Amino acid sequence: MAGISSILAQQRAFFAAGRTKDVNFRAECLRKLENWIRAHDADIMAALRIDLNKAPFEAYGTEIGAVLDELRYARRRVRRWSAPKRVRANLKNFPSSGHIYPEPYGVALIMSPWNYPFMLTAAPLIAAVAAGNCAVVKPSAYSPASSAIIARMCAEVFDSGHVAAVEGGRAENEALLGERYDAILFTGSVAVGKTVMEAASKHLTPVTLELGGKSPCVVDETADIKLAAKRIVWGKFLNAGQTCVAPDYVLAHYSIKEKLLTEMGAAIKAMYGEKPCESPDYCKIINEKHFRRLLGLMEGEKIVLGGGSDPAAMRIEPTLLDGVKWDAPVMGEEIFGPILPVLTYATREEAVNLINARPKPLSAYLFTSSRDAERFFLREVPFGGGCVNDTVVHLSVPRLPFGGVGASGMGGYHGKAGFDALTHYKSVLRKSRRIDVPLRYPPYRDFALKLLKKL
Repeated sequence: MAGISSILAQQRAFFAAGRTKDVNFRAECLRKLENWIRAHDADIMAALRIDLNKAPFEAYGTEIGAVLDELRYARRRVRRWSAPKRVRANLKNFPSSGHIYPEPYGVALIMSPWNYPFMLTAAPLIAAVAAGNCAVVKPSAYSPASSAIIARMCAEVFDSGHVAAVEGGRAENEALLGERYDAILFTGSVAVGKTVMEAASKHLTPVTLELGGKSPCVVDETADIKLAAKRIVWGKFLNAGQTCVAPDYVLAHYSIKEKLLTEMGAAIKAMYGEKPCESPDYCKIINEKHFRRLLGLMEGEKIVLGGGSDPAAMRIEPTLLDGVKWDAPVMGEEIFGPILPVLTYATREEAVNLINARPKPLSAYLFTSSRDAERFFLREVPFGGGCVNDTVVHLSVPRLPFGGVGASGMGGYHGKAGFDALTHYKSVLRKSRRIDVPLRYPPYRDFALKLLKKL
């Protein structure tokens, strides 16, 4: 598309002019962005209500508030992050000094999903701006109201040569991926992530991929069952389960499974009432395609609680499944919806083996009172990030990088990790002109080799 090529040409010219390398310019842009979000939080919440039926509290807490935390954290530290760092050189290069210079990549492409459309667009954008890049932002067409408010935000806060939003669907995505960028940060499905990485490989463009997977939640026999149930239910059914780091299945010790199911059922009713599909605090499924897919995953399974749906409102009740087989369709893909299978294990070694037999998850959670069990789990299970005795909230800490591993992604962002993901660290050794040790120059002498080995 000619429009996209024009945007990229404009951004390359803006970057070449050097304005984004000025740390004061970056800090001022972050300040303007923060002020705009504060002034328009009602508009953002209204868009999230339209797209996903997010209640104002959930919309602010998981999207707007999370972005403001990231903004404040980055704005206060961007000067320190951007400053050259001096490092000690080695004896072989005496006298000399080493320096590391952070420099922006150039033009970054940010492709975001529909499930947290504002937060998962704005957080990478904060990292791009803090690091001194220009950015092309592509929000999801599945959340059109949020996409529109994001485009408005970009137009009103930034020069279009600095940050520009491109709205649209598959055609726009394909056109964007046909261009060359200096960095790409993508959040979405594994399938689309592979397409993004393939497109990036043509230009050897560095990528940060935040994907998904089946994130396990282990509840052992020492856990506080009532508290675990409440926090699992909150993390799972937040945004109607359409959260990349939501617990995808529970792996409960066989001795506490029934109690856990009972307590999770009570927590669901306490949070969403007897008729969750009528609750003003319960989100909807994004579209009919996903709605039908989720209903299909429940077919033939033992439903302990929930299972009902409202096609007109595009809602599915919070649903607990028991007796699920590991080869069931619901265990064959990331659920990304309000369905929670509960399986059992007997020993912690069995639990770890069951988890590790599958691709590395984006997140993992453990509920326990045992420090020994905690150490074992963290040592033996690879995953992107997670919590002990809670779910999802690790994303709210800017100092903790958010990212996957293996099939769940590569790289990470949030806080300094986001700055690092979109920064090249240029290494420079500065040598003295006063002394020039002759040993390194031919013709080489025997004693010089002996001295080199000692050094």
